[in-house]
Amino acid sequence: MKFKVGDIITAKVSGIQPYGVFVTIDENNVGLIHISEISEGFVRDVHQFVKEGDQVRVKVIDYDTKNHQARLSLKALRNTSRKDRIHMRNMKVETPRLGFTSLAQALPGWIEDKKKEMEENGNEA
Repeated sequence: MKFKVGDIITAKVSGIQPYGVFVTIDENNVGLIHISEISEGFVRDVHQFVKEGDQVRVKVIDYDTKNHQARLSLKALRNTSRKDRIHMRNMKVETPRLGFTSLAQALPGWIEDKKKEMEENGNEA
């Protein structure tokens, strides 16, 4: 079977390594889904996405006709546009400012909440 860039195919996971997933496409063709092509987000462990023996739908992003090897992508099948991916990458995540000052400001409220809870349960504060 001959493949071209952009084809969407089904392959069987034949091996998993920290850097990606090896798949068998058919009796003559194999492929690799590099860890960077598994998901838009950070992939710490490939095993969280696939397991050996799984059938996966992937997109062909490159094909070596001489060696019958394909470079494949799972994330290319997601319905996110390039613009959306760039936007997600550039989004700033608001992180709460933590430190002793914010804890000191919150502590009196926590103490009052606990006192009320103890009073409601019949315990003395």
